[in-house]
Amino acid sequence: MAKARSIGIGIDYSATSKIALKWAIDNLIEEGDKIIIIHVVSSKVDTTNKQLFEDTGSPLIPLDEFREINVSKYYGLNPDREVLDMLDTVSKLKKVIVMAKVYWGDAREKLCDAAEHLKLDSLVVGSRGLGVLKRVLLGSVSNHVVQNATCPVTVVKASPSK
Repeated sequence: MAKARSIGIGIDYSATSKIALKWAIDNLIEEGDKIIIIHVVSSKVDTTNKQLFEDTGSPLIPLDEFREINVSKYYGLNPDREVLDMLDTVSKLKKVIVMAKVYWGDAREKLCDAAEHLKLDSLVVGSRGLGVLKRVLLGSVSNHVVQNATCPVTVVKASPSK
């Protein structure tokens, strides 16, 4: 039996991050893997525990706990029912462990930090599909992560019809 892998998925509840999650479930996740849902919250969001975990991110949060509204609010998140349902389904069907981790700050840097600190075997992120000008002005999260993460990164693009 192959060693269980630790796979990170960057989620911000956007349409492209949901597509990336679905892609990972359909094409990458295997029985026994551990999925770590990585949330990066803007450092401008003020939550009571941000100062405690700002450098290292929150502790790993099991899916059952993360589903509780008080836990999500504690970390300044408002989870999407569709994402939670996908995670519930994959945890049962493929017998995977699902955890969440919350970081505060710049998504580019924090996703790379997560890859290193969590010793991820793979990281999956969605692509917003910015045009050339916006990518130059705003910077591409996915491009930065591909160039700097310590693990293989898969960037899932939305289909043109989306």
